[in-house]
Amino acid sequence: MKVILVNGSSRPDGCTARALKEIRDTLNAEGIETLDFFIGNAPIADCTACLSCRKTGKCVFNDKVNEFASLAAEADGFVFGSPVYYAHPSGRLLSFMDRVFYSAGNLFKFKPAAAVFSARRAGSVASMDIANKYFSIAAMPIVSSTYWNHVFGKEPAEVEADAEGLMTMKNIGLNMAWLLKCIDCAKKAGIEYPVNEKLFTNFTR
Repeated sequence: MKVILVNGSSRPDGCTARALKEIRDTLNAEGIETLDFFIGNAPIADCTACLSCRKTGKCVFNDKVNEFASLAAEADGFVFGSPVYYAHPSGRLLSFMDRVFYSAGNLFKFKPAAAVFSARRAGSVASMDIANKYFSIAAMPIVSSTYWNHVFGKEPAEVEADAEGLMTMKNIGLNMAWLLKCIDCAKKAGIEYPVNEKLFTNFTR
């Protein structure tokens, strides 16, 4: 079993990375393989809704999104992390998630996911709400913890002092590992995934 941890920060070793490390270490201790995926500092194009991905199976902009999609096919779970910008995830992570969930949404179905955030002071709960909507639409089980999925600090050293925040990250790892093992047991027992209906209507009809 493998979980991909996505760092949506512009800093590979910042506060978000420290939060993700706590989850990664916990998953590894539970026998779950992990892969770190840093989106990077290069600009991430926004989705233009060109529908090209419906024909080709990948996004028309060949960047980190398509690289991640190729890895997501073999993953069993995901953690998306970001610093808080104006009470929302980083713009690069939002553009990244818009495009990868639009172009490769079938790769995420029924795979557990969590979103975690680092904040100097506030805005993390609103950011969680935004990220969890991606998981809801993709039919992904959302992994919870024992408090809101965030750590506090302006620098990694301050996050290190946030004992409750790091405990929350550890519990995400424990809960995700448990859920992944439960899903694996269900597969071995012959319990199939549900077949979801799909119907699109406009709001007015």
